[in-house]
Amino acid sequence: MSKKPSAVQTAAKTAAKPASKPTRDAVAHAPVVLDIEGLSLNDDDRRRLQHPLTGGLILFGRNWQSRAQVTALCAEIKSIRPDVLISVDHEGGRVQRFRTDGFTHLPPMRALGEMWMNDGRKAEGTGAMLAMDAASACGYVLAAELRACGVDMSFTPVLDLDWGPSGVIGDRAFHGDARVATMLARAVMQGLLHAGMANCGKHFPGHGFVAADSHTEIPVDKRSLKAILADDAKPYEWLSTVLTSVMPAHVIYPKVDAAPAGFSKKWLQDILRAQLGFTGAIFSDDLSMEGASVAGSHTQGAIAALNAGCDLVLLCNQSLKGGQAVDALLDGLQAALARGEWEASADSEARRLDLLPQTAPMAWDELMVHGPYLQALSKLPR
Repeated sequence: MSKKPSAVQTAAKTAAKPASKPTRDAVAHAPVVLDIEGLSLNDDDRRRLQHPLTGGLILFGRNWQSRAQVTALCAEIKSIRPDVLISVDHEGGRVQRFRTDGFTHLPPMRALGEMWMNDGRKAEGTGAMLAMDAASACGYVLAAELRACGVDMSFTPVLDLDWGPSGVIGDRAFHGDARVATMLARAVMQGLLHAGMANCGKHFPGHGFVAADSHTEIPVDKRSLKAILADDAKPYEWLSTVLTSVMPAHVIYPKVDAAPAGFSKKWLQDILRAQLGFTGAIFSDDLSMEGASVAGSHTQGAIAALNAGCDLVLLCNQSLKGGQAVDALLDGLQAALARGEWEASADSEARRLDLLPQTAPMAWDELMVHGPYLQALSKLPR
């Protein structure tokens, strides 16, 4: 007699099926990625998940208590909306939302860059090869553990270069050399793909040169387009065929455009898509960050981002205390769509659906004895 699949396995398999059309009939484009307040869904969360503009959900540390709890949470989300994209910021180092109950503590990406540079007494280039193997291991462990709990994707890897002054980037960056950062990011992405997870390169065209933190300030990078394309944007050019999604920076580059990159047609359409050849999904960064305030209200920012070329828009940490800001965004965007202030895009919706895993995840207990996973664990930097 066959064993009945668990709720989370059933939900994950449903999400894994390639979807050519959205399940909602009101709008053919679901661009909003929102969050939830607690460890389980409340009535407001369930209502918002069924809104025709909701296409994704991002989890935070406040949504984590245990593997069983977050697995049940993801299963309920998928039971309501099988096509919704469940995501999390889970890079390693100081940006890792789930850290207990068996989750591996992943190193900051700088540790991989340091490994690259350390040949010791070995032959030249040995450090780079070991770092590439470790980077693939990081990507695989990260993705396999998240997927075993029902999470579809993580917003990783960081492609920003480590210029030194940026505290918000810092050790989240692989290296200051675009060539090293690109190769290590490619290896991480290979590990993610091995576990069936999409990737997200961030923060285009680069947040590492400026000291200001776009969460609390409006950073301005005064370099020329030529200088930015020669360094910070190089990973996006070199990875254009393997990046599945990109998140632009809430940084203003005044010699290119007066608007931050995430609200700029020049950056997103002329440079990222036309010049660098990127064809995947584009997420806005969090519309509640100070760096996005130049666009106006959350709704105005979402409209500006969508019109600039974003396929999806994030609004984070606004579900607390009733989540009126989330409802205002959903209602505001729907009204703006009816007024013709932005257009629903079938191409954007297809790019969103392409980010959903195409295979069922491995159950946690099965993963813990899986040979490739155990081998990957042994390759992580210590």
